[in-house]
Amino acid sequence: MKIFVLRLGHRPKRDKRVTTHVGLVARAFGASGLVLADVVDNKVVESLRKVVENWGGEFEIIQGVNAKKFISEWKRKGGEVIHLTMYGLPVDYVISKIRNSNKDKLIIVGAEKVPIEYYKLADYNIAIGHQPHSEVAALAIFLDRLFEGRELYMTFENAKIRIEPCEKGKKVIRKVEEKKRHSRIR
Repeated sequence: MKIFVLRLGHRPKRDKRVTTHVGLVARAFGASGLVLADVVDNKVVESLRKVVENWGGEFEIIQGVNAKKFISEWKRKGGEVIHLTMYGLPVDYVISKIRNSNKDKLIIVGAEKVPIEYYKLADYNIAIGHQPHSEVAALAIFLDRLFEGRELYMTFENAKIRIEPCEKGKKVIRKVEEKKRHSRIR
C-alpha cells in the first residue's frame, strides 16, 4: 500500500514552513511521498530533499500538478482519497475500515479554505477533532492511527544521520563517508 499526501492551496510566500512540516511529518510517519498541487515551490522541495539525503529512506515529491486531475487519476487507478478536515467524521469512526483496505491512499491536507468539490471527490472526510487546529497535527495523528504506532519504529535505508535513543542527553550517529585511499607502490 502506497500513501501520498496532497498539499492543497499552498501559498509560496506564506506557507513554506508549514508545508515543509507537512512533508516532514508525512515522511517520518510512513508516507511514500508528497504532492504539492497546483504550484511549484522549489525551496520546499529542496528542504525535503536534503532531509531525505541525510536521514535516509525514499520519499517522492511531485509538484505543479493539477489537484483535481491528480485525484481523479488516483481514484481511476483504484486508490482511495482521504480528506483531513475538522468538518468530517471522527477518525475513530472510520479508521479501521481505512486501515483494513489495501488500496493506495491519497491524504488531502489543505492550506487555505478547501473548496467544496474536494469534499465530494474524497472517499472519506475525516476529522481529528472538530476544533480549529494545525494541519500538521492532524496529519501526524491520522498517520499514527492508521499505522497504530508502528511508524515510530521504522528504519530508513541509507541514512547518513540517525538518532540513538537515550534516557538523558543526545546521541547522534553520523555515517562517515568512506574516502578512497590511493597508495602508490613503487
